[in-house]
Amino acid sequence: MVRARRMVANRTLRHLFTTAWSVRKVFPVSALANIEAAIRESEAGHTGQIRFAVQHSLDTREVLRGLSARQRAIEVFGELAVWDTEHNNGVLIYFLLADRDFEIVGDRGIHARVGSDGWEAISSGMEERIREGDFESGVIWGVRAVGDQLRAHFPGDRGRSNELSDRPVVL
Repeated sequence: MVRARRMVANRTLRHLFTTAWSVRKVFPVSALANIEAAIRESEAGHTGQIRFAVQHSLDTREVLRGLSARQRAIEVFGELAVWDTEHNNGVLIYFLLADRDFEIVGDRGIHARVGSDGWEAISSGMEERIREGDFESGVIWGVRAVGDQLRAHFPGDRGRSNELSDRPVVL
């Protein structure tokens, strides 16, 4: 019981002290531009849609009620309308900076082919890179890995309009 309270207290403090400036530090404008370019490049080889969103922290109420990065990623997936693609092949890469946790949420068309284990493997690869402090390359690696899955299951070029913006979202 004491350990659980300590964990909640530590998480609450991390979320209180991880600010929007923290995002700017690990994802400066140049890094966000490079991530956008990687998404655009990836989407040229498949019909899927990739979004990247980074959130500095959750508010205290969300932390105290135990909202996980996964639960928040699912909320953001809906808020950004990643589910609303023609072939149900949108993918959200979500990063909660305070928890240093990546979550990947795929729409039903791509998720049926990749599955939770596939997304978890990509998340783990991204986390390996951020442990070394290279957030930008971790995200770009993840974008490319997601793109590989989309290319394998939804090949083709983007001869149609871009359904979702390639620009990273800072929440």
